[in-house]
Amino acid sequence: MVTIPRVVIGAPASGHGKTTVATGLLAAFARRGLAVSPFKVGPDYIDPGYHALAAGRPGRNLDPVLVGEELIGPLFAHGSAGTSLAIVEGVMGLYDGRTGAGETGSTAQVAQLLDAPVILVVDAAAQGRSIAALVHGFRSFGNVRMAGVILNRVGSERHEAILREACEEVGTPVLGAMRRADAVAAPSRHLGLVPAAERRAEARESVDALASLIEASVDLAEVMAIARSAPPLDAAPWSPQAPSPVTGRPVVALAGGPAFSFAYAETAELLQGAGAEVVTVDPLHDEALPDGTRALVVGGGFPEVYAAELSANKPLRRAVTDLAADGGKIVAECAGLLWLCHTLDGAPMCGVIDAEAAMTPSLTLGYRDAVALTDSPLAPAGTRVTGHEFHRTTVHPRSGLLLSPAGGAAWAWRGADPEGFATATLHASYLHLHWAGNPGFASRLVADL
Repeated sequence: MVTIPRVVIGAPASGHGKTTVATGLLAAFARRGLAVSPFKVGPDYIDPGYHALAAGRPGRNLDPVLVGEELIGPLFAHGSAGTSLAIVEGVMGLYDGRTGAGETGSTAQVAQLLDAPVILVVDAAAQGRSIAALVHGFRSFGNVRMAGVILNRVGSERHEAILREACEEVGTPVLGAMRRADAVAAPSRHLGLVPAAERRAEARESVDALASLIEASVDLAEVMAIARSAPPLDAAPWSPQAPSPVTGRPVVALAGGPAFSFAYAETAELLQGAGAEVVTVDPLHDEALPDGTRALVVGGGFPEVYAAELSANKPLRRAVTDLAADGGKIVAECAGLLWLCHTLDGAPMCGVIDAEAAMTPSLTLGYRDAVALTDSPLAPAGTRVTGHEFHRTTVHPRSGLLLSPAGGAAWAWRGADPEGFATATLHASYLHLHWAGNPGFASRLVADL
């Protein structure tokens, strides 16, 4: 049983201030000496980076689409172990989930799976008494327990009074109000906020400012009381330990740093549980793979932003090429795929894949139900997974031929051409995967190293 106090931070839609409030709450409670555990609903990698700075421990994702609803409780129990409070930031609007799948993948679904109360953050900049209808509608639509509201972008004391009175009409307490001028913003670009790993000093200052903002604007004692109202959760902690881990601790290099900051914490934990020694390598600064590297895992991020620096690191590019030529295993997704290509926007990359990558103006985004077409270090052909695409780039084989099952494509899914590259030692694809939902990935990669 999990008895950790917990609360979910939701909103009517994106842009209302969930990240501001969730990150600020984490930082404010951490200032008070509480051990706090941060979570994010959905596949987002960027918000958990700010959560981690605020909480001093890894930010983790809870995504029923990627891992299955049966793992939400166990992953929560694993990530919150040893803490006194868990803050779960929602995704999009409270009831927004996977397109065409009802509430699946929504903040509301995760709140129900965790049996956790919800605090709704509302951008009230252009609202008066009508906020009562909005709050009442969100509270009565589904099966969540909405415990209160935090008002964002409030214009004045008079405006706040009108909003508080309206919320009282529908029996919903206001837990705090933040003024319009109090906004603390993080810079954005083509895929959302700039990750904390790319601006660590400035991000630390932003998180500290958010803590002060929340302390001045929100009733922290009431938030804690709401979190403590969550009943015990019947869930055993998830374990990354493989049934039969390999011996010898083979070295698996895991790309990190500003260019490759998109990674779920469970990936490294599963590799370690499978018997590997996981060592981080920063492709922007490290000129060699860790000593004894037998496999390389490269997650997502923004290599297009750092194409010149990545290209300039010729020693590491050569080391990756040599690893591939020597039969070392390589698994890469999205940003990792681009780095392995021959070029990225004309800049030379590792050349492990004979393809060219380039930025595009259009965004490719969404969950994908995929099947593996080719045996690879990640999965045998025929494996079915659910992953997530999120990029503004394209990859084209230099031969000009389309990928096909016979030509070593990684995945296929409905409505798209075969995608990615796969061989006995390589798997590179745009598809982001949460390995906790596919625990055999780590064991397969580490086997026979």
